[in-house]
Amino acid sequence: MSCELKDNKALIGNVAEVADLIDYQERSVVSRTIISKNVGTVTVFAFDEGEGLSEHTAPFDALVIMIDGKAEITISGKSHHLTAGQMIIMPADIPHALRALTRYKMMLVMIRSKEN
Repeated sequence: MSCELKDNKALIGNVAEVADLIDYQERSVVSRTIISKNVGTVTVFAFDEGEGLSEHTAPFDALVIMIDGKAEITISGKSHHLTAGQMIIMPADIPHALRALTRYKMMLVMIRSKEN
């Protein structure tokens, strides 16, 4: 990763390759928050093959955008296989889990708001 990409402030107003925002680490799940505001966050993740996040819920909808690799995302017991360029919305308060079929990178957009 280039030095300038390590500083989130340097990203503002500049073009960056999304895949270069985070590096893989062996036997790990790595995350980097790109934007953090009261109304939501944008975070990039890198999962090594076989790694994942166990089933959990979140209080808000979460948009997953696949950057690289292959993942299995399970929502309410239904398995979805995603590859680079695909996306899925994980609905609020519904159990979901993520598992790396190969190394993969994703962007997670979480909007912290509920409809009235």
